[in-house]
Amino acid sequence: MRTTRSRVAIGSAAVATALVLTSCSAGTDTTATGGGFDPDEDIELEISWWGDDNRATLFGEVIDLFEDEYPNITVVETPVGSPDDLFNRLATDFAAGGDTAPDVFALGGAKPQEYGGLGALLDLATVSEQLETSNYPDFSLTNALVDDKLYGLPTGGNATAAFINADIFEQAGVEVPADGWTWDDLIEASNAIGSAGLVNADGKPIYGIDLRVQDILGTYAGQVSEVGIYDWDGQLGVDVDDIAGWFEIEKQLLEGGALPDPTVVTANWALPPDQQPFTLGQAAVTFGYSNLMGVYAGGGEDVQIMLPPSDTDVSGVALLPSAFWSINAASKHPEAAALLASWFLNEPAAAELILDTRGVPFNPDTLAVVAPLLSGPSQVAADYVDVVLTEGVVAPPQPAGGSILNELAQRMESEVLFGRATAQEAAQRFIDELGAALQ
Repeated sequence: MRTTRSRVAIGSAAVATALVLTSCSAGTDTTATGGGFDPDEDIELEISWWGDDNRATLFGEVIDLFEDEYPNITVVETPVGSPDDLFNRLATDFAAGGDTAPDVFALGGAKPQEYGGLGALLDLATVSEQLETSNYPDFSLTNALVDDKLYGLPTGGNATAAFINADIFEQAGVEVPADGWTWDDLIEASNAIGSAGLVNADGKPIYGIDLRVQDILGTYAGQVSEVGIYDWDGQLGVDVDDIAGWFEIEKQLLEGGALPDPTVVTANWALPPDQQPFTLGQAAVTFGYSNLMGVYAGGGEDVQIMLPPSDTDVSGVALLPSAFWSINAASKHPEAAALLASWFLNEPAAAELILDTRGVPFNPDTLAVVAPLLSGPSQVAADYVDVVLTEGVVAPPQPAGGSILNELAQRMESEVLFGRATAQEAAQRFIDELGAALQ
């Protein structure tokens, strides 16, 4: 059974992490040179990532330290606002041969597999002297492996979680959920709170649940199917009844008063975390990635994080890389580029700055540096990731064609909530469209 294999794989990583955290291990030595790298050659590298101005400032500090260590290397920073901004640029650069693409860049989702399969990324085995890869748990590398070649290393990981505003539960007189809760428990509690007529400090209505389908559907699929949305061959791992089961849950949440009007649900799809109803104290429950704990903690005095409900003995929660650092196969300085990637991933001085802003580190040596420095919501999120290391599952990577998943899930959710399709009809269309895309 998949659940047994998955729990053993992730549990082994948890044991390894625990052992490292009790040792005196330091970070990987990033000063080693070899291969074709000349420490006296003047080299210019370009690095690109997505994120806000705060991330750009933080990464600039990391790069300053790198340039101090390697004075012959100048790093040109080209950050962008969103992942799509970077991916669109890379698609154009790679179509022209890759010479104009950055030397080092962030990738997410299925991009390491996609670009690796096209030959656009450097096989990291060719720069093993500059970039150590053996410390990373096998499950964290799945999305960057193509034909046993590794094309990226994860910055760190997050996991889907349920966030609970215990203050709102208390205000509504509803018992706060306990570990092992079910979807019926969620429906009952959320409907009771959403129907209670509560308002927050600003006089805005309080909902039973603040829901974005893209944040939870994959976890639900991992609970009710053998593998999740996809299988290990890049095909569908769910059937119509699996997806219809989720839409039936949403219908009960809508009809019972937990969800606001569908126009509000759909308008909330694109809201950034700091503007979502849960963060504004307007919802008792939401789902999201564990690294959002710091933002969601603003929703109340007692915000808790826990595994999502499940009607099976499987959590469905996968520990997923936030992003990967990859290297351009056409880089004129692959060894130097590998040193830069290693600096971000393995250098203790960099880890002390980055902490968990790109997910809880998967490299146990880096985690040993970061863990003692975390506090408050960051520590709570890290503790939750440790739970997932024991209770989580290993999810097959998103295959080519899977990029339509979020848009498709939202579109079918809208059909159900607005009454334009039954749960079964919407699920059939979901399966048909996603299955066709995977072909």
